[in-house]
Amino acid sequence: MVNLLFYTITVLIWGSTWLAIKFQLGTVDPVLSVAYRFTLATLILFAWCLVRRLPMRFSRSEHLFIALQGVLLFALNYLLFYLAELQIASGLAAVVFSTIVVMNLLNGRLFLGTPVELKVLLGGALGMVGLVLLFWPEMAAVNFSGPVIAGLLLSFAATYLASLGNIVSARNQRLRLPVVQTNAFGMAYGALCMAVLAAVGGSPLTIDWSMPYLLSLGYLALFGSVIAFGCYLSLVGRIGPGRAAYATLLFPVVALALSTVWEDYHWSLPAVGGILLILGGNYLALARKMPAVSRPT
Repeated sequence: MVNLLFYTITVLIWGSTWLAIKFQLGTVDPVLSVAYRFTLATLILFAWCLVRRLPMRFSRSEHLFIALQGVLLFALNYLLFYLAELQIASGLAAVVFSTIVVMNLLNGRLFLGTPVELKVLLGGALGMVGLVLLFWPEMAAVNFSGPVIAGLLLSFAATYLASLGNIVSARNQRLRLPVVQTNAFGMAYGALCMAVLAAVGGSPLTIDWSMPYLLSLGYLALFGSVIAFGCYLSLVGRIGPGRAAYATLLFPVVALALSTVWEDYHWSLPAVGGILLILGGNYLALARKMPAVSRPT
């Protein structure tokens, strides 16, 4: 029941962050916006840890892996996706990001020794086919020129970095490092990394004081970072990085549902078929095996 709750919260929040991110685009460099987001999330988490008096002492080696998680999961993959979406449509980027399901399964096997279940792999394949159908108009319109190829490569690199961040988080939890405290320090390291990249890139230190920007920044920090990452990374530790990654297949479904209300999105037959495949893939991957019934002798 707890896993289902975490899964649902993750899908609903991250599926809705696309709307908040739209209000972040404009006058502020995206690298700085990400730095602001995780700086605010860090402050919230540290305040929570202080109020709850949670233990915050970690060894140097533990801080090293927490920093690695933060740089991979809260910094570099965001930067690469921002750069990728300058070249390709968001739908195509979403399809590429769906490959994190397979990446998590393979990386989990490689780095953690987690077994790869056939039904989980098949569920991921169904979900990826469903995403292709969901974004078929954008996929069909793609002209595979140089910039598009560069955008695809950046998207795959960003996805792989995010997958490695998942694996590092799973490794940290195996060693009983708490999710809340590691996220607090990890987001601090990620925000610092983005701030350094912004300084090296010569981005002017600006902020948009308009209400839409500030409200969306608060939503992304509190809900999109503190709560959603807390739930998602808890899932990574509880059910494994492979199964937890299936939540990413449902983000576009929530986003398009909201787009139906906010942007008058019209559903097509391939899109409906894609939704059914994604839901079927999720069920196949996440459903537990029924226990064998023992027969009396």
